[in-house]
Amino acid sequence: MFELRPFDHRNNRVSTYNPFREMENFERAFFGDNFFGDRSFNALAEFKTDIQDKGDSYLLEADLPGFKKEDIHIDLDGDTMTISAERHSEHEEKDKEGNYLRCERSYGSYKRSFDISGIEEGGLKAEYADGVLKLTMPKKQQTVSSARRIEIQ
Repeated sequence: MFELRPFDHRNNRVSTYNPFREMENFERAFFGDNFFGDRSFNALAEFKTDIQDKGDSYLLEADLPGFKKEDIHIDLDGDTMTISAERHSEHEEKDKEGNYLRCERSYGSYKRSFDISGIEEGGLKAEYADGVLKLTMPKKQQTVSSARRIEIQ
């Protein structure tokens, strides 16, 4: 079973033949996704997660440094769990000349979705500390069907 696999919205397109795909992949790996500014996918728009199988539950750890607990949301919609977070810009120009040499801190909204069809939704527990969101997700109990024979009368 493939529960808890992250959705990858980039790969949900129908694959067609593209003779330049290898060159585009090389360019993307060498220069990065936003080097030329025309890529729709932003590498900063996703956060990294680790998922561990603990036997009777899964442990999902998501790196969300610099977020306030109030800015992180976990939404369930059917068999899909979406973790979203939003960071607001606090960029202030303190003088008229704008003496920033470099400003790399990003802001915006970040979102990941997961298939939780094998999860018992009532037992989900979440905690956020030191920039890491930890979700404990108990597995659904597997019902084992017992085989039996029906007598013919």
